[in-house]
Amino acid sequence: MKRQIPIEEVKPARTGPLIAAATLIGIGMGGFVDGIVLHQILQWHQMISAKLPPDTLLNKETNMFWDGIFHAFTWLTTALGIYLLWRVAKERKVVLSNRIFGGSLLFGFGLFNVVEGIIDHHILVLHNVREISQSPAAWNFGFLGISLIMLAVGWLLVQKGRREAQV
Repeated sequence: MKRQIPIEEVKPARTGPLIAAATLIGIGMGGFVDGIVLHQILQWHQMISAKLPPDTLLNKETNMFWDGIFHAFTWLTTALGIYLLWRVAKERKVVLSNRIFGGSLLFGFGLFNVVEGIIDHHILVLHNVREISQSPAAWNFGFLGISLIMLAVGWLLVQKGRREAQV
């Protein structure tokens, strides 16, 4: 005969570990999109291009070094997120929800952009989204606006997924 578990002993499934893992992966992916697309493919800016314009070989090399440090950070963040996701997949009490996972990825991506945008573009002025433009500030605020939308949509998806997981 199977032992019945009293209702007070049943622990609800948790969503926090999945949210943490996917948010870290989203932060890393946001960094990779920034670094690969804006730094390397489009070459709109580099990590410190507002402070040290890449107009000489030495300046270009210095900017490339700091881009490498930035990519190392994004790689480590992504790797940590994947490690946590692996642990989540092995836990029985953690909810595995596509909506929570996708929302957390988007939230992390938006979080990366908001933090990076505020610190690098507005406070430290290390670089602008698009260095060579008529209005770098417009690009910076547009980037921040899109990032806030990503953050909000990600948050809403996570909350909807958490409500569905409780049902």
